[in-house]
Amino acid sequence: MWTAMKFNQCMPQGTAGNHSASKAWNWHIQDPASQRLTWNKPPRSVLVIKKIRDASLLEPFKELCIFLTEVKNMVVYVEQKVLEDPAISGDENFGAITKKFCTFREDLDDISNRVDFIICLGGDGTLLYASSLFQESVPPVMAFHLGSLGFLTPLKFDTYQSQVTQMIEGNTAIVLRSRLKVRVFKENWDKKARVDENGIILTNGDMDSCRKPLQYQVLNEVVVDRGPSSYLSNVDLFLDGHLITTVQGDGVIVSTPTGSTAYAVAAGASMIHPNVPAIMITPICPHSLSFRPIVVPAGVELKIMLSRDARNTAWVSFDGRKRQEICHGDSITITTSCFPVPSICFRDPVNDWFESLAQCLHWNVRKKQNYLEEDF
Repeated sequence: MWTAMKFNQCMPQGTAGNHSASKAWNWHIQDPASQRLTWNKPPRSVLVIKKIRDASLLEPFKELCIFLTEVKNMVVYVEQKVLEDPAISGDENFGAITKKFCTFREDLDDISNRVDFIICLGGDGTLLYASSLFQESVPPVMAFHLGSLGFLTPLKFDTYQSQVTQMIEGNTAIVLRSRLKVRVFKENWDKKARVDENGIILTNGDMDSCRKPLQYQVLNEVVVDRGPSSYLSNVDLFLDGHLITTVQGDGVIVSTPTGSTAYAVAAGASMIHPNVPAIMITPICPHSLSFRPIVVPAGVELKIMLSRDARNTAWVSFDGRKRQEICHGDSITITTSCFPVPSICFRDPVNDWFESLAQCLHWNVRKKQNYLEEDF
């Protein structure tokens, strides 16, 4: 299996001396650019994720898979629905390669302990999808930019052979993208009427109350919104058990630093580097001029519930998926996950991030002011 480097931390360094008063403390913060990936043993298996229904990715996908199987002798995992594409299943020349693949189906097969690293072909959505497949430890991810935006996909496919070779050999730059651990508790589970084998209706709900909450690992954001209702959403926001505010508006976004450059920045939030341990809370069109986005420490636990006087239900989604309704009595708890997504960098976490800001979001791009010549 793989091993990633340490998280950023402050290291106290004391000078030699017998008395504590004579110690001079030097706090050292680890440089994010120094994070590296090394292997305990050479990787043998790789998961290749391809954007579905994109004909432009067929040739890069085939070329990469041939390289991995024939040249690198890797065990390649591919999702079953990718191979069901007629352009792939009907290719007789590629058929000999696909017979060597190991296949899986989302939500049915567990591959969490079978894959050493992941290669994504597509846009940012492929990285989000890769994250959703692993609810605990995530293997290192190589994301090649073959989509539309590419903020999270820094690698260019033109040089994939050298980059994959460097990945297999180890010692590559890496950024640990934190995720959110989200649990959804449904109040109506305890109140559902059940019918036993004799047709008798059971209403005490004793057995249903033992049902586990739904749990998700989220890389970008959790979005709670008003759904199809024309009323404002009205939800209470708790931090470590204390009510901090009621959100009245179109909704609220709870995002990771990685997600701060997605929906959150479109709603007026600041952009946070992925190495910053934080959670961002951003209202969506709040009915208040003073409700600004805030950043809270990564270790806190947030809870979101419908307010008692809410006129309608709310809806929640996780990285744009698994959308579901939230009713009175339901609750959503959010905290920073212990399982980040290790993403391979093109150069290093700092340079890659600013490069993405400039290239994808055109951050601070403007025409330069002309030089003012002095009059003589």
